[in-house]
Amino acid sequence: MLKTDSNAYRQIFSNCRRILGVKTWDKILAALDNEMEPGLLPDKLVSLKTAFHLPAYIDDLAGLEWAWHQLKTQPPPPAQPPEKLAVNPTLSIVPVGWKHIAAIVGDSSDSDGYPPPEASPTHIILWRHPAKKSYHIHEAGDIDLLALKIVIEQIDPLKAAEVGNTTVRAIQTALKNGVKRGILLQPRSRIRRDFLTGRHSSADFGPFEFADIFTLQWHVTNACDLHCKHCYDRSSRDPMSYDTAVAILDDFYDFCSRMNIKGQVTFTGGNPLLYPYFMDIYKKASEKGFGVAILGNPTPKQQMDKLIGIVKPLFFQISLEGLEEHNDFIRGSGHFQKSLAFLDELKEMGIYSMVMLTLTHDNIDQVLPLGGMLEGRADFFTFNRLATVGEGRSLLMPEKGRFVDFLREYEEAAKQSPILGLKDNLINIIRKEKQIDMFGGCTGYGCGAAFNFVSLLPDGEVHACRKFPSLIGNIRKDSLFDIYHSSLARSYRKGSDACRDCSLNPVCRGCLAVTYSQGLNVFKDADPFCFL
Repeated sequence: MLKTDSNAYRQIFSNCRRILGVKTWDKILAALDNEMEPGLLPDKLVSLKTAFHLPAYIDDLAGLEWAWHQLKTQPPPPAQPPEKLAVNPTLSIVPVGWKHIAAIVGDSSDSDGYPPPEASPTHIILWRHPAKKSYHIHEAGDIDLLALKIVIEQIDPLKAAEVGNTTVRAIQTALKNGVKRGILLQPRSRIRRDFLTGRHSSADFGPFEFADIFTLQWHVTNACDLHCKHCYDRSSRDPMSYDTAVAILDDFYDFCSRMNIKGQVTFTGGNPLLYPYFMDIYKKASEKGFGVAILGNPTPKQQMDKLIGIVKPLFFQISLEGLEEHNDFIRGSGHFQKSLAFLDELKEMGIYSMVMLTLTHDNIDQVLPLGGMLEGRADFFTFNRLATVGEGRSLLMPEKGRFVDFLREYEEAAKQSPILGLKDNLINIIRKEKQIDMFGGCTGYGCGAAFNFVSLLPDGEVHACRKFPSLIGNIRKDSLFDIYHSSLARSYRKGSDACRDCSLNPVCRGCLAVTYSQGLNVFKDADPFCFL
């Protein structure tokens, strides 16, 4: 019976056999009970160490090799996302008394390139990566053990941060790294598109079904150092107190936790840096683990240094409305040159820079020339169509025919440009005509109004989209979770009935703000610029 099993022993414990040598290995096999299971070898080696003059670490190494064998031979678990953050069911933790022996098992080739085993208690983790289908064995670091402890004991990251005297961001980074490495399994986002007909199957639009980031576009103040001729809102809205703003971050944290989604806070205004508590709230948002970004105006370097001292924003977006003469007509004298200088500063600071243009009848021919001028200065440049609300009522939208021609020119130019970004949902019509893959449109999921995005105004009003009146609640009265699940918010998510059966629905639905600008019903009528 032992002769039959010796081949299995040799395969399972190949490194033990190599290190001990064939003669010693054969003596060990001869000393075993004829029908002893391989899994009992590690314990047996403890009693044989003295008699056979074995290395002190050999039983730990055998235990790891047995665990490694079990991992590789057990059937993979069903690939079903957990309901909440969970430990990978294939993961095992093996306590050992020696460092550096995991590398011996992970690489069955000659181990001379690794440090020799060192007597020191540690833990070894072994697992199968759920996405890569690869097998891993490593010494567990403090971050690994912390992430596992938080998940196993179901400790809220807020509590873990408090006990550990650290930030929620640090805790969430540990958890995120655990997910990336495959030690932890991420639950599926609850921000999901409900496709309305069989034409919108997951097979065709899978990447656009579940959102992985939810953006709170927070207009912390309406105060602004500019007076642009197309501003959506110059109304007087009192800014929130510091305590109210902190409470909103707590509410947003609760929303993201319940929806299994990563949160991003994009600060804007007005000019967000004019909000009296901006630096404090920016820091609080970062400490809570949210990604932070800024939509603002050119900012003095002294203020930017303070921002970077807290955390670099994911990006800083400014606006330009065309070439210098037209831009300064819209945004004020000197703005164009000041913006170019600021973009150069952002580049020096290593901050990703974005430039947004509001497309109108008067600047449509300036978009591509401006894009060419910004190459090497900005990281990303694109446009939004004008919504004739607020002071934008005094400007003209482009004519539909000219817009369609421009969209084709832009889509073609974007193939050659390192900075031209695709944003307008209707570009997907062109891609459909060319039979190339769809892109995510305005927010990565077509129109993102009240889906993976909401706008929060200084007085607490929550809108599905900032570019037109689309009130869905007030965060001072109701939680964002309740506002998001209201019937009105669901109506904005669904979009227009006219788009319901369109094959591009999951990545388009036009622009509700433009539809509103033309006096149409956003819940019934199609984007008037649609040319499908």
